[in-house]
Amino acid sequence: GVGRSTYDKASIHYYVQSHIQMNEYRDRIILPAATKKFERHISTCVKVLDMTGLKISQLGQLKLLTVISNIDDLNYPEKTDTYYIVNAPYIFSACWKVVRPLLQERTRKKVQVLSGCGKDELLKIMDYDSLPHFCRKGSGSGSSKHSKTSMSTGDDNCFSLNHGFHQELYNYINHQAEAMESRAMITHKSFHVAFPEPDPDDQKIAQTIESEFQKLSHHNGVADKLDDLMINEDKEKK
Repeated sequence: GVGRSTYDKASIHYYVQSHIQMNEYRDRIILPAATKKFERHISTCVKVLDMTGLKISQLGQLKLLTVISNIDDLNYPEKTDTYYIVNAPYIFSACWKVVRPLLQERTRKKVQVLSGCGKDELLKIMDYDSLPHFCRKGSGSGSSKHSKTSMSTGDDNCFSLNHGFHQELYNYINHQAEAMESRAMITHKSFHVAFPEPDPDDQKIAQTIESEFQKLSHHNGVADKLDDLMINEDKEKK
């Protein structure tokens, strides 16, 4: 949910930490459970990023896609098949066309920007019940057929802390923390995640996005709002 109102109030490192926690939970709990349930080895996943409500002031976080992709490549190779981007507004699409050629080839190959909510494309690789709630818009395949089922399953908003996944993840993290305390290992980390070294290309990407900001701002008459906007993790948005 990149476009959610709270997104630009937290640092990239906060989202990276959350991303790592979910990766660990996926590898230790979700994938083994899926393998057992479907009686075949399941070792990969896809990730769907919702751009609903994305504003110009949040486009600086576009580099998060590169950061998490690099972390996945360094620490979880071959675990993520594809990153699907859905509900992308014009401002994202305009910047993406310019930034995409600057990304590493392995990242470009894994990122797909789908049209609209991406429902029709995603239904080719997953069941309707597996679709995130933000991909169920429109009158495409399955929306009316499954509407009652979706309503009866409780809170299916995957951004809500009440969602089953977040509750299970929270309980798992708490359980792991308690286990570490009982073993007197609270000062030691249970695993090490390699964080990508600063890439000179990142500065080029940041400068390109800033340039696109200015073009978009002049086109839309909002130049004054972008005077202090810098895409640099060492700078704070004013």
